[in-house]
Amino acid sequence: MNKVKRTNIKKERNLKRRKKKYSMKSIDYGLLCGIFLLLFIGIVMVYSSSSYYALYQKDVYNSDFYFIKEITWAIVGIIGMFITMSLDYHIYKKWTPWLVLITLGFLVIVLFIGANINGASRWIRFGPLSFQPSELAKYVVVLYLALLIDRRKGKIRKFKEGTLFYLCVAGVFAGLILLQKNLSITAIVMMVACVMILVGGAKLSHLFSLVPIGIAAGIGLIFTQSYRVKRLTSFLNPWADTSQDSYQLIQSFYALGSGGIFGVGLGNSRQKALFMPEPHNDFIFAIIGEELGLIGCIAIICIFIFIITKGVSIAIQARDNYGLLLGIGIISVIAIQAIINIAVVTGSMPVTGVPMPFISYGGTSLVFNLGAVGILLNISRQSKEEEF
Repeated sequence: MNKVKRTNIKKERNLKRRKKKYSMKSIDYGLLCGIFLLLFIGIVMVYSSSSYYALYQKDVYNSDFYFIKEITWAIVGIIGMFITMSLDYHIYKKWTPWLVLITLGFLVIVLFIGANINGASRWIRFGPLSFQPSELAKYVVVLYLALLIDRRKGKIRKFKEGTLFYLCVAGVFAGLILLQKNLSITAIVMMVACVMILVGGAKLSHLFSLVPIGIAAGIGLIFTQSYRVKRLTSFLNPWADTSQDSYQLIQSFYALGSGGIFGVGLGNSRQKALFMPEPHNDFIFAIIGEELGLIGCIAIICIFIFIITKGVSIAIQARDNYGLLLGIGIISVIAIQAIINIAVVTGSMPVTGVPMPFISYGGTSLVFNLGAVGILLNISRQSKEEEF
């Protein structure tokens, strides 16, 4: 009986210490405001960039078509964000194994019944709706790695049982995404995995030892597909073929150059008038540069920097290692996508199909990004307080 009482007393003391150290508080409103600001800009720019394109698109002929769909998905995403924001993020530890199985199932199914668009099968259609499993996979990988690294704390410093094991776990998802001819999302999944593994406590030497293999694999994957080779050559010399492989990038240059410092004015873009292919998607940043100028581009980059800084701060202040890893993973997905999108639009890297988070048109991407931000906001509610 004495042992039982002592155990209970210890548990009560530990619980009191935790209550003193951690407390539920309000969410990080700075992050929430930053996300809503980007979302507002995104909705406005989707309407501005897509109105002319939609008006002349076959089977659409409605300038408000993409604008209405974007608002609809934004509402769904905001509802999802408030739901994930209200759920204790530790509950995902129980859900993660099921989410992994569901996601892997979708990644396999899309290979067989996926809608073929521009030579790639990345979408599963449900009547008028479409779903891109790779967008879900990005965040499920984050959830799964956060769970595994947290549970296997002592093994992260080892090479085979730590770094290599976690990269292989991410590699399973990345491999299935690669089969969909989606090298860009494959690369994002592996980059986010590397960031989480490093933050989790892996040795730098272990990660650096795999860099040559990663570079060799990347080069090999590029040269196994002719369209990837064309993208690389068009990036190295975009002016060699301005009417074919480099066409979209050249139109992006024209848009950014026409915008100058102050832009031509909201709604006054000329490149969106059937010059830029699907201007509301991956190259929407070019239309922003044309209409809002260099000032508008810098403002958006500053908002992203603010959001990324906030996200990293929330992760560092998380109450436990699981929260730290989860927060870093979520903000890494957003940061890496934004960096790649801006680099592509400005011709700093080969053209890839990576949308700009919260701004580019796309329902699946927007909903999952907002849902993930909700998890990040919940982590901020349970952050550590300074001990006195």
